[in-house]
Amino acid sequence: MLGDPWFYFLAIPSVLIYAIGKGGLGGALGILSVPMMAMVVSPTQAAAILLPILLVMDGFAIRHHYKNANYGVIKQMLPGAMLGVLLAGLFLSVTPEAGLKITVGLLSLFFCLQYWFGQSKPNGAPSRLSAWVWSTLSGFSSTAIHAGGGPASIYLLPLKLPKVTLIATMAVLFGIINVAKLIPYIALGEFDKTNLMTALVLMPLAPVGVKLGVYLLHRVSQERIYQLCYLFLFLSGLKLSFDGLSSMLV
Repeated sequence: MLGDPWFYFLAIPSVLIYAIGKGGLGGALGILSVPMMAMVVSPTQAAAILLPILLVMDGFAIRHHYKNANYGVIKQMLPGAMLGVLLAGLFLSVTPEAGLKITVGLLSLFFCLQYWFGQSKPNGAPSRLSAWVWSTLSGFSSTAIHAGGGPASIYLLPLKLPKVTLIATMAVLFGIINVAKLIPYIALGEFDKTNLMTALVLMPLAPVGVKLGVYLLHRVSQERIYQLCYLFLFLSGLKLSFDGLSSMLV
């Protein structure tokens, strides 16, 4: 397992934040995790360490929410999401670490800008083409940096699902996507002994965070939590973009 204390200083809150989002505050909250961890290890290694932990979170989240999910919506989104997983796997296999840092950094900044300046009240029912576009981007960004919640939300929010149904639908959808993501990460050879042991050490945080998210679902202001997380995401995105560009220019 990794022995760098700075890694755990960032990884522990990253895992808890992701799990809280899984449990009750929306999957988009987890967008912060890989960028934070990627400030200490490579983006692909950070994502590989997180993936087994996410699967544990999915088990707890789906167990709590599966009865409330809208499976018709999930069926609409899965084809595009699987295409996104495939495209991201191909991208990760040919992109150097500096390029990945820039990608993670720019995606982080994009999601911040979308959150801050995007439409807060989408109008009209989304089309079938919209389902493919946002689901594909969701599968891609989920595979690359475990941050598929943002694009998925752009498609899901205009459907005006009840809050509990929305959370449940995202829990089941990303549970399926995360299982599919095992294929590219195994192919990339990222599940080595170091990464798996590190994931095992962090794994007990998963059920703690999920249960905390379920508890907080009806008790806290989701907007305040998201504002703080997106501030940290913006700072992480700036640093990763700078580090990636610096490496390429050396």
